[in-house]
Amino acid sequence: MYNATVARLTYRGLLGRRRAFILFGLPALLLGVSVVVRVLVGADDGTASSVLGGLALATMVPLIGVVAGTGAIGPEIDDGSVVYLLSKPVKRPTIIFTKLIVAIAVTVAFSAVPTLVAGFILNGNSQQIAVAYAAAAAVASVAYSAVFLLLGTVTRHAVVAGLVYALVWESLFGSLVPGARTLSVQQWSLALAQRIGAEGAVSSDVGLPLALVLLAGVTVAATWFAGRKLRSLTLAGEE
Repeated sequence: MYNATVARLTYRGLLGRRRAFILFGLPALLLGVSVVVRVLVGADDGTASSVLGGLALATMVPLIGVVAGTGAIGPEIDDGSVVYLLSKPVKRPTIIFTKLIVAIAVTVAFSAVPTLVAGFILNGNSQQIAVAYAAAAAVASVAYSAVFLLLGTVTRHAVVAGLVYALVWESLFGSLVPGARTLSVQQWSLALAQRIGAEGAVSSDVGLPLALVLLAGVTVAATWFAGRKLRSLTLAGEE
């Protein structure tokens, strides 16, 4: 289910010059803001939770997911080079699964790790806030990678669609509109953060058992549909 050659080519594409600017720039922004906040405000648990929840989990993680998820396969479909990949003796599910693993690894590395470091900068992991939000960023990275990988297979405007979802649904509605929170990857991941953090340090509108089921369901469903779409592309090319 994992092909090293496909993984190497995908990593090379994701870490190219244009995408690398975003992948490194967003974590750098988070760390820079964290240093400034720590200097100006000091070690405050409420402020740390606000920065990690608002800037890291609600904004940075989905944006990096967009870059990694859509970039894992979208450009190859857009420019037609996916035909060369599909012509190789590699099973279609293996291609999708390998690209998903790469997208998850990149998203976790550029979102969960900086979130953990930012948490230690902000309040030294008081009340387990840094670890809680880092764990939330990691599980959210899995779901985001699968969703945006699917978008990369179904539309040529995957980046635009992903940005609308990340910035409008997750960052705006997922944070402000009560009814939309239960359908937000952000809130599902916050359920895990709530369990890890000290009592009252993190809150979520979704219970942990339901959140884990939804995260797993979305990840599996998105991966399956992406595989189906890739198989249909193969058939169309053969015809």
